[in-house]
Amino acid sequence: MTEQTNVNEMLAGREARYGSFEGHAEISQNIKRVICFHAAYDDLAADQKEALEMISHKIERILNGDPNYADNWIDIAGYATLVANRL
Repeated sequence: MTEQTNVNEMLAGREARYGSFEGHAEISQNIKRVICFHAAYDDLAADQKEALEMISHKIERILNGDPNYADNWIDIAGYATLVANRL
């Protein structure tokens, strides 16, 4: 088995769980437009920006793929908790 085959197998597994990359990208770009271009974005700390971006990534996976995959929901709680703990 070649390295390329391994990558293709990995990508097929991800697509089965999270949906197509193209679908994910469309949702992602729409959410990023809302988050990153909002006036309040510039006032956020680096960890707050990163948490919002990671939370949005998980939301995109939920919308585009398997909404019953608990890890995405748990990750959202985790990123929010990291910021809340610092605050």
